[in-house]
Amino acid sequence: MLEIKNLHCNVENKEILRGINLSVQAGEVHAIMGPNGSGKSTLASVLAGNEKFEVTQGEVMFEGMNLLDMSIEERARAGLFLGFQYPVEIPGVSMANFMKVAVNERRKYLGLDPLSSTDFLRMMREKGKIVELDSKLTSRAVNEGFSGGEKKKNEIFQMAMLDPKLAILDETDSGLDIDALRIVATGVTKLHRPDNATIVITHYQRLLDYIVPDYVHVLYKGRIIYSGTKELALKLEAEGYDWLINQYQ
Repeated sequence: MLEIKNLHCNVENKEILRGINLSVQAGEVHAIMGPNGSGKSTLASVLAGNEKFEVTQGEVMFEGMNLLDMSIEERARAGLFLGFQYPVEIPGVSMANFMKVAVNERRKYLGLDPLSSTDFLRMMREKGKIVELDSKLTSRAVNEGFSGGEKKKNEIFQMAMLDPKLAILDETDSGLDIDALRIVATGVTKLHRPDNATIVITHYQRLLDYIVPDYVHVLYKGRIIYSGTKELALKLEAEGYDWLINQYQ
């Protein structure tokens, strides 16, 4: 589904990614961990198409398409979803209107008819239950005045509505209390199927208690320096990164 080969990226003339190689197949969950400043969020931003980041070398193929040649909108329509570490507010745009446009754009790309208002509202109610989203929030402006937990629930609600092929979740657990973490992470797990894939960027094993990864990768100084199974995350939680970084250096 996703093939990253020798990906290099600069931000303001500073090299952040220094040769990322990663293969993600349908049905898989990959966790990316690593110290602060290692390039985790940069990788997510590059895949999503943030123009602030300059790709200087390498290739990224998504479902057989050259992802780097696609605009942000084209990537979203093709089924790539980015869950932000810090979800943005969009004043003046209601959640319902925002999601209706987004869902129908995705359906148009897939050759499907737009949803009627009745079907769309029914869909919102059903998907909102996945993350126990208060129905009153869908009539408010996107994330405006939402608590941290509500914003993260809203991200996964949007993911449920858009039904992406590949979801990239950038520190979805950041700032969540125990209950909100359980709800959000369980929602992600409910949305996982054999025909889609998830990349989870996190610092903590606690998220991976709910979203169980098939593979765990450690990113350090812009490179994946070690990969393993879910047990690797437990080892990192217990021992930190020093044992790996010392080998790398």
